Amino acid sequence: MYSRLLLAPGGELVKININIDKSYAEMEITINSAVMSDELEKVLASLRALDFKLTGVRDGHTFILDASQILYIDTVDKKTFIYTKTAVYETSLRLYELEESLSTNDFFRAGKSIIINFNKIKSLKSDIDGRIIVTMENNEKLIVSRQYAAFIKNKLGRS
Repeated sequence: MYSRLLLAPGGELVKININIDKSYAEMEITINSAVMSDELEKVLASLRALDFKLTGVRDGHTFILDASQILYIDTVDKKTFIYTKTAVYETSLRLYELEESLSTNDFFRAGKSIIINFNKIKSLKSDIDGRIIVTMENNEKLIVSRQYAAFIKNKLGRS
């Protein structure tokens, strides 16, 4: 058994126990907590993201994509595209449909035609007029409009 204490962003200590035993047929996660906290909600959102799938089309083939692999989604000329680190896929879903289904997985609207996976942001930089330039894990730079910059500030605990 492995044990580790982590300090959550809210300052709460989180104890993690991992039992490795060949007698287990499948992985099982048990969470013990006195209350439903913001930190616990974040853990649950991360677990849901592991199970959330989307489909995208590339070169005439339909691919099943894990939400956790998606960097961002944008719309160009009334077509919606899903961007991962290695490829771009087209989807028939509309941006608002994707925003609704991915909102519990740390995806957020960053502009009129773009949704970003917060967990795939590598760095942030303030820009003029309250906008934020985000650099994604693939080093692509995206603009978060002033209207949507509050999400990032709230996520980082800034006002």
